Amino acid sequence: MPAPFHLLHHHHNYITIFFFFLLLLLFFPIHSLTPGSSVSVENTDDIITSPNSLFTAGFHKVGDNAYCFAIWFSDHLPTTSRTIVWMANRDEPVNGKHSKLSLQKDGNLVLTDAGRYIIWSTQTRSNNSMNLQLHDTGNLILQEQGTLVWQSFDHPTDTLLPNQPFTKNTQLVASTSPTNYSSGFYKLFFDTDSILRLHYDSLETTTIFWPDPSLRPWEVGRYQYLYSQRASLDSQGRFNSTDGLGFVSADFGYGPQRMMKIDMDGNLRLYSLVKHGTSMEWKVQWQAVSHSCRIHGVCGQNSLCTYSQDSGRTCTCLHGYKMVNSKDWSYGCEPDFKVCKPEDKDFVELRYVEFYSYDIRYHRNYTLDACKNNCLHDCACQGFQFGYDDDGTYYCYIKTILYNGYQMGFYNPMYIKLPKTLVSSFQQKPIKYKSSFHCSNPITVTPIIRSYENRPDNKMIPFLLIIGCVIGFIEIICILFFWIKTHRTSVRTNQSYYYSPAVTPFRKFTYSELKKATSNFRHEIGRGAAGVVYKGRLADNRISAIKKLKSISNHQNEDEFQAEISTIGRLNHKNLTETWGYCAEGQHRLIVYEYMENGSLAENLRLRKLNWDTLLDVVKGTVKGLAYLHEECLEWVLHCDVKPHNILLDGNYNPKVADFGLSRVLDRGDVKNSRFSTTRGTRGYMAPEWVFKLPITSKVDVFSYGVVVLEMITGRGPGGKKERMDEDGETEAGVVEWVRNRVSELEGNGSESWVEDVANGTISGVFDRGMVEKLIRIALLCAEDDMEVRPSKSQVVNMLLDQVNSR
Repeated sequence: MPAPFHLLHHHHNYITIFFFFLLLLLFFPIHSLTPGSSVSVENTDDIITSPNSLFTAGFHKVGDNAYCFAIWFSDHLPTTSRTIVWMANRDEPVNGKHSKLSLQKDGNLVLTDAGRYIIWSTQTRSNNSMNLQLHDTGNLILQEQGTLVWQSFDHPTDTLLPNQPFTKNTQLVASTSPTNYSSGFYKLFFDTDSILRLHYDSLETTTIFWPDPSLRPWEVGRYQYLYSQRASLDSQGRFNSTDGLGFVSADFGYGPQRMMKIDMDGNLRLYSLVKHGTSMEWKVQWQAVSHSCRIHGVCGQNSLCTYSQDSGRTCTCLHGYKMVNSKDWSYGCEPDFKVCKPEDKDFVELRYVEFYSYDIRYHRNYTLDACKNNCLHDCACQGFQFGYDDDGTYYCYIKTILYNGYQMGFYNPMYIKLPKTLVSSFQQKPIKYKSSFHCSNPITVTPIIRSYENRPDNKMIPFLLIIGCVIGFIEIICILFFWIKTHRTSVRTNQSYYYSPAVTPFRKFTYSELKKATSNFRHEIGRGAAGVVYKGRLADNRISAIKKLKSISNHQNEDEFQAEISTIGRLNHKNLTETWGYCAEGQHRLIVYEYMENGSLAENLRLRKLNWDTLLDVVKGTVKGLAYLHEECLEWVLHCDVKPHNILLDGNYNPKVADFGLSRVLDRGDVKNSRFSTTRGTRGYMAPEWVFKLPITSKVDVFSYGVVVLEMITGRGPGGKKERMDEDGETEAGVVEWVRNRVSELEGNGSESWVEDVANGTISGVFDRGMVEKLIRIALLCAEDDMEVRPSKSQVVNMLLDQVNSR
């Protein structure tokens, strides 16, 4: 064979091998991404599949020229679209041109919009080779040489897959609508009391509706204040949660594909993929709320929800009201009448109807006429629930908002306040509980309008540079001329602008600064009703705790935020957490605190890390901090949520009261105006004033402090559940009642060791028996039901100091 022909033959073999591998790339699915590779939105075949082909990851169209990177079940069902189980950018869709998901060479997984704007990233870094894979479980995993670096299971959207952990750092958020995947109003999360709850959080109101808020946790089989919050669904359809919630799927056992999802209507459901005829479909095997009208917010304000087996759930506006948005019931209804004088108003009676919560007053032993008269002369009153207790005593709940209305056999009638003209028409034509709203048109996808500048042609660059230089030269001349003419006025104006929050001595941060400091809010260290706390490193290398509050949507809330920030700026005490700054940018509200190295008192009590001397210092330091808030500030600052979780310990175990900045600020001594629209605090630590709607004073913090001290000494939770369970695992009365009974019983028997019995080995090391006895008696005095009997915080300080000096 001639030499040239021999070389041509080998060259032909290389070309064949090249095209063979090219065909593999084009027709076989991708199972992973390596550094430098990407998935493009423009190529519909550019996807990542799991090895078992059950799951697919790629770009999913969510609107007109709008896409999200998502994971879905690979099999398309005949009557439905893709079953999405996870999304990276559900609230920020990307453009249909030049957008891509890329695994950069530095180890960061980045979603880029239109080839230029970073929308989402994992914020990961690595000097070694990284690899992105979609596993058979539906978990998208970024790993470095076999070590897990990031996974989608830690950041769920609205779906929980089998064996996916659900913790205190995660939550499920429902979609807005079937065609709008953005975050809606309903959430599933572990609350601050360690209970798994369903939460309705709209722009106007926020409320918990599952488990049933009218029942206590133990009445529905839940357990509070646990130090572990974790739940999961296994492959057989069994769900277990640390708070006691547990159930099994109706088709329990291995076999069908399953998923747990919080649907757009707010209900939590467990689905199985089952065969129906010749096709497959998702069937509900369990749901959290059996009566869909009990889900808060489903029909909006001033509306009524009814349910029947035939027509399902329907919504209707109350008599005299009309829909706000004819296409969406979540907006509720608005009055179709003008506000008039009390003498022009009357009531209509709705039987078997209840509007849950939003009570501004409770009147016991009231007649129906007394309830009507009370509501008529209160502009805030929209109606009242009238009924009687088991002992035959009549009562009425005065309501300021008509929310969560439903008809389901509730015996006590509801009375709605309306103009007399509407009352008469209602009597002539009784209300019909049928929805007048029908979806006659098919569901349409709302286009997402966005525009992007085209990339300039290279030939235009010199021309644009010349124009830019000319414009820049003209601007410089104008700026110099304006500066010379208005130098003094400009300086005064700039200084006034820069020091606009003059009453705050700390810094105002930008949102981008705090986002960078927390690595895009990655390291969560705490969560509460007001927001989430993250650990961050500021530009000056100070470690801080950054609290991200809920969005503020109106000017009134903005004014309150600025006023409370000003008050925080004047607080200065060694036993209060120090505030370093805040952010008020757009809808973002954040507060920057000092970071406490030794965590919360609750965590230290659980680990039994505190000896007697440290415990005593915490008791004294905490009461000094609260006494400062109550009696030394210019304003009257109530904490309203004193508990071990809100008492933090610095590097030297010095206690500092936290979460006081946004509690409540009132004029000192203005008890008449100290009624709160909603209760505040944590069950078990709340004073009786909250329950009986009495005037709220500083004595509510005194009560909570007493419960905390007893918890520190006895090791028992506020609700009575032992932190150190006996062998029989019994559950006893609340800690206050238990201690009071033990002291009375043992002293009555002449026992001299009742202090040791109450402490029961909780306090580590040697302790002063006399001081412990004094602490118990002071704590019981603070936790008295009668607020007049409780001492003030300064009196408690004096009691403790007198005891210390007498030792």
